[in-house]
Amino acid sequence: MKMDLIQPFINAADAVLAETLQCNTRIGDMTMEEEIYRRKGVAAVVNVTGDIEGRIIFDIDAETATRIASTLAGQEVAQSDEIIAETICELANLVIGNAVTALNDQGFRFKIHPPQVHKDDVGLPGSEDTEALVMFVETPAGNVFMNIAMRYNRRRRGEELVASA
Repeated sequence: MKMDLIQPFINAADAVLAETLQCNTRIGDMTMEEEIYRRKGVAAVVNVTGDIEGRIIFDIDAETATRIASTLAGQEVAQSDEIIAETICELANLVIGNAVTALNDQGFRFKIHPPQVHKDDVGLPGSEDTEALVMFVETPAGNVFMNIAMRYNRRRRGEELVASA
């Protein structure tokens, strides 16, 4: 697990949630997992391809999503599947956008794919050689869970080694 690839996502999540919700946040416990990810609420999956590859899963329960949506809208909103999906995808876009800037500044070139809502009961498998960091950000609206699995693209790294030899 390369923390230099993961830390920008942690920093971005903390900053985006604190600014969006106008509150203090706290990074919760972090664990490493190699098993299939089982969502806790509604999840948005964002895939990354290029010099680095992997995926980031944002996961929140319906009540937390509704409270965050109300904050974003500036008024109370009714809980609905559409509001929940839009909220988790918006949070994913905000966090990813902030993290991408930091990773681009480190020289990485990659493509971010749009968030995909995941509501299936079937878990999301990781790859055989990528373990994931599982963590949450504690906010007054509720916890926002993240599962981050990133690695260097071996093919590209191998090409760089051949080119520099």
